[in-house]
Amino acid sequence: MATRTRKSTFVFVLFLELVVGAVIWFSSSPSGAQPPPPPTVAQATTDTAPTVDAPPPPPAIMPAASACPKKPPPPKKALIDDLLPIGILIVVITVVVMRLPRVELGHSTAFRHRRLLNWLPLGLTYSFLYFGRYNMKQFQGIGLTELEYGTVFGVGSAVYGIAFLLNGPLTDRWGGRQTILISAAGSGVANALMGYMALSGETFGMSHVTAFSAAYALNMYFQSFGAVSIVKVNAAWFHVRERGTFGGIFGILISLGLYFAYDVGRRITEYFEIEWLFFIPAIVLAIFFVLSFLFVQNQPSDAGHPDFDLGDGLQSDEKLGVVKVFVKLLTHPVILTISIIELCSGFLRQAILQWGVDFGKGVGLGNTFVFENWGMVSCIAGITGGIFAGAISDHMFQSRRSPVSGVLYGVMLGGAILIVPLFVVPQAIGWVVAFMSMAIIGVHGMLTATASADFAGKRNTGVAVGIIDGFVYLGSTAQSFLYGAMLPASKIRDAATGCLVKNPEAAKIDNWTIWPYAMIPVALVGFLLTLRIWNAKPKRTGDPGGH
Repeated sequence: MATRTRKSTFVFVLFLELVVGAVIWFSSSPSGAQPPPPPTVAQATTDTAPTVDAPPPPPAIMPAASACPKKPPPPKKALIDDLLPIGILIVVITVVVMRLPRVELGHSTAFRHRRLLNWLPLGLTYSFLYFGRYNMKQFQGIGLTELEYGTVFGVGSAVYGIAFLLNGPLTDRWGGRQTILISAAGSGVANALMGYMALSGETFGMSHVTAFSAAYALNMYFQSFGAVSIVKVNAAWFHVRERGTFGGIFGILISLGLYFAYDVGRRITEYFEIEWLFFIPAIVLAIFFVLSFLFVQNQPSDAGHPDFDLGDGLQSDEKLGVVKVFVKLLTHPVILTISIIELCSGFLRQAILQWGVDFGKGVGLGNTFVFENWGMVSCIAGITGGIFAGAISDHMFQSRRSPVSGVLYGVMLGGAILIVPLFVVPQAIGWVVAFMSMAIIGVHGMLTATASADFAGKRNTGVAVGIIDGFVYLGSTAQSFLYGAMLPASKIRDAATGCLVKNPEAAKIDNWTIWPYAMIPVALVGFLLTLRIWNAKPKRTGDPGGH
């Protein structure tokens, strides 16, 4: 009965969050948006004769939204076309949650209920951090070209990765509860700032690319507390034998954020002024700041329940200095190998999430189901990947994380190779990309969210996640600058007006071959490294260098 209640509560809360998305999705009245202004001579010229080689201007002030011609609202879709993606998403989440396997460790019903109350607002806060992180992708083509977006996201990714050197130890010192609050508050303020910049055109004397790079870097600094916080808190609430299944739930929460960032974010740009792409996540993060403040605690004893033996890699009361812990973990052969695997995962995950839709449009698949509903497809891919990875890790591979990561990397490598011959008949590419997304999101949740806590132990989880996720975003940074520079831009900036106009080079399929080609060697390296640590499991020792 308790299990049924716990699952029902989780499904109900997720259903409510999807209803919020549906409200935004169905808010299709464009009355809040100003009608498109009549085109000026300069604008008419840029609309009819875009120039591919025109260099971007260096204005100190970004053109305000009203200064550039606006695309008309999309034609209204049949109700079933809007209901279908949301309905599929709700059904998948409900079925998956109801079928989750359980590991019985003798926890009381009261403890399980309090743990649910702890990780659910924490996890949903992390979901909406994703909403306030990947919403920038929807700004591409409206306020940024692909090259400019690659720069902005690349700078933000670099800051995110480097920030772990500071924020990982701070999370170990302050606790995950405090740092998730810092993350939600800081990211909310940064999104509000970007919304103001999009609304007013104000760039504080900088070029628009520099201004948004700085604001997004601020956002990503605070975002970097999020992953460390959720893993830090849950490391104290979940035994090592439960963490694989929880890694699957963690994947659901991340994937829900992807749904909001991509599909709901796209609907915001279609029917509301562009500044609401940033203001809405800021408002949602403020709400979940309050919920996390009210319900999240660092460990069971803070909530009136006894702490328990977690069975992870470090069970010593010895307190080591931050530098010594950092060196011990970075030279730990398993953690170092996981970090390099996750560098590859960072490259591959963002290659798919950030550029998958652009690739689909470039090869003529922009109107197909997968790319039209990219957020929903990414969300389901993350759910299935995370649940598959977590369940077979705990129940087939005795809580080893590397074997399932190897299987998923094999899917990733095979998919990247398969895309190449499919350029001749691209209709099947969308579903191949969806399976690749499932695989790489599953790997990321399994290694960053689960293996880091297993091998580092509860005391040093923050530093371990900082190291591993720092490598993830090193890979993200590399792919952002690479693809931003190499892939053809769908829009380029007109030199005369500063507005974005269409680029005919984006419609040539041959210009998109770099996308799968660059993924193949990275996926191969990641796959081979998972084989190297295939049998690795945490062993209880007196310091974080044990393995």
